[in-house]
Amino acid sequence: MKNIRIKDIAAKAKVSAGTVDRVLHDRGNVSEKVKERILKIIEEMNYEPNLMARALGTKKEYHFVALIGDPRYDAYWLDPKAGIQKAAKEARQYGVKVTLCMFNPYDATSFVKKAEEASKLNPDGILLAPMFYREVLPFFEAWKKQEIPFVLFNTQIAEFDPLSYIGQDSYQSGQVAGKLIHYGQPQGSSILIAHIDEEISNSAHLTKKEQGLRNYFIQNNLDHQYEIIKAELNLRNYAMFVEQLDSIFESNPQLQFCFVTTSKAFEIAKYFEQKFINHIRIVGYDLIPQNLHYLNKGAISFLINQNPLGQGYWGINQLVNHLVFKKEISAIKFLPLDIVTKENLNYYIEDSMLYNRF
Repeated sequence: MKNIRIKDIAAKAKVSAGTVDRVLHDRGNVSEKVKERILKIIEEMNYEPNLMARALGTKKEYHFVALIGDPRYDAYWLDPKAGIQKAAKEARQYGVKVTLCMFNPYDATSFVKKAEEASKLNPDGILLAPMFYREVLPFFEAWKKQEIPFVLFNTQIAEFDPLSYIGQDSYQSGQVAGKLIHYGQPQGSSILIAHIDEEISNSAHLTKKEQGLRNYFIQNNLDHQYEIIKAELNLRNYAMFVEQLDSIFESNPQLQFCFVTTSKAFEIAKYFEQKFINHIRIVGYDLIPQNLHYLNKGAISFLINQNPLGQGYWGINQLVNHLVFKKEISAIKFLPLDIVTKENLNYYIEDSMLYNRF
C-alpha cells in the first residue's frame, strides 16, 4: 500500500498540514465543515498514522511488570524470561520499562507475595503466568477495578477477561500427545499420566492437558483399548518420588507409555535409567537442557515444544501494542505446538529456532 503522508492529505483538502494534524489528534480550532472534509479525504485515501513515529514523539513513559516463575527453581522459566527481556529491550525506545517479579513456581505463597509487590508498583500493564488458580483470582479482581490491563501466558484463564492470552492450547497439546501414543502403540496399552510437583486442582493448564489426552481416545472409540493411570508425583521428596514410581510400575507391568504434563519428563527418564527400564516410551514438554539430554539418548521419544520464549516476547508486545501504539489486539494468540524428536532436534538448534520462533 502506498505510504500516505499528512501533507498529501493537506494538499488534497487545500489546508495546511497543521490543520490536518489538529484533526487527527482532535485538538480543536478547526471548523466543522473543514473537519468533515478532511475526515472524508482521510477515509478515501485509507490513511494510517505512523504509530511508531507517534510513540517516539511522545514523552509518556510506560511501566510494565512481568510476574513469572524464577529460573532458579525450574529451568523452564529461562526462556520466558529471555523473551520478556528481548521485548523490553526493543520497546525501550518507546519509553517502556519492564520490571521482573519472579516467584517460586512450586509455592503459592511466593506467588502471592510477588503479585502483591507487582500491584504496589501500580504499573500500566501486567504480564503474568497465573499458575495458581485460587490465589490469582483476587488479583484479577483488583486489577480490573484499577483498570490495569493484564496479559496471561502459560496458563489460560478466560473467566476474568484478560487483555490477551499468549501460549499453547493446553487441551490440544494433550490431544497431540494422545495421537502420538496411538501411533506409537496402535494395538492398545496402558498409559501413565504423570503430574509432577503440581496441585492439579489448582493448575488449570495441566488439567486441560490430561483432558485432551483422555478425550482423544474417547473421541476415536479407543478408550476400551487404552487404560489410563494418573499419578501426582512429589519430586520435592525424592525418596517418596521413587517409592511412588516403584509402586506404580510394580502394580502395572503392562505400561507402555508415560505422558508427563510438565517440563519434568527428564525426571522420569532418569528414574527409568536407574531402574534399567527401557520398554516404556515418554512424551513430555519443553526443550530444556535436561530433556534434550534424554531425548538425544532415546529415553524420551517426543517433546512438545510450547515456545516459552515466544510466550514471554509476545506477551510484552501485546501490552506495547495496546498501550503505546493504541492498536486493537487479539484476545488469544495461540503459538504452534512443535513435535520434537531426536531426529529433528538439530534443525531447531542449528537454525536458532529455540530462540527465534516468534
